[in-house]
This record gives sequence, C-alpha cells and structure tokens, in this order.
Amino acid sequence: MKPLAHDRYCDEIAHRVNRLRDVVTSGADLSATVPTCPEWSLEQLVRHVGAGVSRADALVRARSRENIPASEVPGAAGPREWGDAPALDKWLGEAGESFVAALREAGPDVPVWTWMGLRTTGVWARRMTHETVVHHADAALAAGLSCEIAPEVAADGLDELLELTLLVLPLRGRDGALREGSARSVHLHATDTGAALDAEWLMEFGAGGLGWRRGHEKAAVALRGPLTALLLASYRRLPPDAPGLEVLGDREVLDFWLQRATFG
Repeated sequence: MKPLAHDRYCDEIAHRVNRLRDVVTSGADLSATVPTCPEWSLEQLVRHVGAGVSRADALVRARSRENIPASEVPGAAGPREWGDAPALDKWLGEAGESFVAALREAGPDVPVWTWMGLRTTGVWARRMTHETVVHHADAALAAGLSCEIAPEVAADGLDELLELTLLVLPLRGRDGALREGSARSVHLHATDTGAALDAEWLMEFGAGGLGWRRGHEKAAVALRGPLTALLLASYRRLPPDAPGLEVLGDREVLDFWLQRATFG
C-alpha cells in the first residue's frame, strides 16, 4: 500500500499531540511508571515525545542535510520544573503546532537529513506520526484512558514498522537469529476492517531470508484481532493474548518474531 497523504500525516500528528496533552492535563500521576515503557515515568515519556517533535521541527525548518541532535535544539528539553502539568502541556502544544506548521509549509519532498532510507520531509511526517501514535497509546494505557487509532493510520503504522525493521536489523547486525533455521511465517489479520483496506500481513523469516507482504495467506501462526490491537501487539505494547486478540497456530513462532523484529 502507498503511504498516506502528507496532509493526513500532519493532521494525525496534530491530533496525537493534542491527545497526549489531554493525558497530561487529566490529573494522571506524572511520576507514575509507564507499564509499556517501564524505564520511563509518564512525564519522561511526554518529554521524550516533545523532544523528538522539536528535533524533527528543527531539521525541517533548517532544511538540514546534517543531523541535529535534540540536545542542540533550544527548548527541546521541556520545562525546567518537573511535575508542572500546565507548563508541560503548554510546551508540548507549542512544539506540536510549530512542527505541523513547518511540515505543511515544506510539503513532503524537501531534502533533509533522516536516519532512514529516504531523506525527505515526508519521511519525518510519516515517522513522527507513528511515533506520536504509539507513545500516546503508552501514555493512555498508563493513565487508564482509551486509545483508538484510525484504521488507515494503524495499517500504515504496521507497514512502516515492517519496513523499518527489515531496514534496520541488517544494518545493526541483529538479523542473524531471524535468518537461522527453517522457514517460518507469521500472519496478522485484522478482524474489524473492510476488504478495501487489505489489513492482513504475512511475515516470512528463516535461512531463505526476511520478507513481508500484504495479503491473506496461511502461516505457521496467525494473530487475529482489531487493527489497533494488532499494531500495539506488534510494537509489544499489548501481549498477543490480550482481550480481543487470538493466536492460531504455533505461539512460539509468534513470540520469536515479536521479540526480535523491532527497529528500536
């Protein structure tokens, strides 16, 4: 499937930043540990997102062909005082608005530095869409709030996750385990979308190599459920046996894939 339109990514980033701000101002304990990112508190998670948005904004605005670390972006560290929800909310809102405005002004085709294969502003629009989607889910789960993801965004998120995984694992020398042994396969099947979205994926790995494609095909194991849950399970934000999800076939193959197929 083709990526989403540039404006759709811009809309989603704005939406997710605002939903993350809702979590900040919900009265949730900012010092609480985020279960899906246990190395972070809720505030650390929010600051991570804001720093990433600020850094991407700086790259797009400068049309930079070189990396700009977040540590070199003024204001990317967030409010000086910790535990100040209003200040955190204001900072995150301003960072999101600035980044979305920069993306809309630039369009998708301006050359800029990225750590991914393509090096355009459109790459940052897509990456930060799914970065904010997944981390809003982290924050919502930590605060006991709901998180729904539009079907086209969730499907594109799975495409991007698989693309980046197959790009990054070989570059970092972490693809060896997936390339060993006999051919194995995992099928993801969304149960709550229409046929037009083609929300099914097949991942294959083993001595013959790594690959993935959209489509309905038999596999050693299938994970079925709502598309939002499939995306979060693929990012290891939900266990494969979470409510609404169903594992059919060899669970060990699914666990093996989920433990190793990550670009983070």
